[in-house]
Amino acid sequence: MYIPAHFNEPNRDVLYDLIENNALGVLITHGASGLDANHIPFEFDRSQGECGTLRCHVARNNPVWQDVATGDDVLVVFRAADAYISPQWYPSKQEFHKQVPTWNYLVAHAHGRITIHDDERYVRRNVAKLTHRHEGRQPVPWKMGDAPREFIDAMVKAIVGLEIEVTRLVGKVKLSQNKELRDIRNAGEILNAQGDHQIGEAMLAAAARKSEQG
Repeated sequence: MYIPAHFNEPNRDVLYDLIENNALGVLITHGASGLDANHIPFEFDRSQGECGTLRCHVARNNPVWQDVATGDDVLVVFRAADAYISPQWYPSKQEFHKQVPTWNYLVAHAHGRITIHDDERYVRRNVAKLTHRHEGRQPVPWKMGDAPREFIDAMVKAIVGLEIEVTRLVGKVKLSQNKELRDIRNAGEILNAQGDHQIGEAMLAAAARKSEQG
């Protein structure tokens, strides 16, 4: 990923939060059948390994777990939010007319080595963790024990576990940081007014940091 210096996010905790809050990642592999991409919800353990560990599961019918081998290099892409930015939102455009449209976004790329876990105990444990994490937001959380045991047993046997030891983590936070302070702030305020709060608030925070830096 091309990352100009002003868009680089070096803070690992910021990237960890981005991954945990946007669990659906794109697993990119280059196995025996060539390039492939699978959209998968991940459980992230920031305490294990140098840069954390990602865990997930796929359908047994998904060929990805047989197309790659334990130890292969893979890439997982996590995207938090994105928004179109009109040059009309930059006050400097009205004076100098030297602005063009762009697209702002927040992403993290996790590079790592994959391990295949065709192991029912491993899969069951990971499904339970993923379920607990996301059902915890519900008024009445669903748990695996709510379904008949034989049904859950059959579902677990139909999936395969994947684990990725993250060896390199990079982030790109593109929020118009290369623009004038007034341009960043005004575009962020317009996005907030339009309901694009995640990028809007992130741009206002970027403007505040730029102001503090002088």
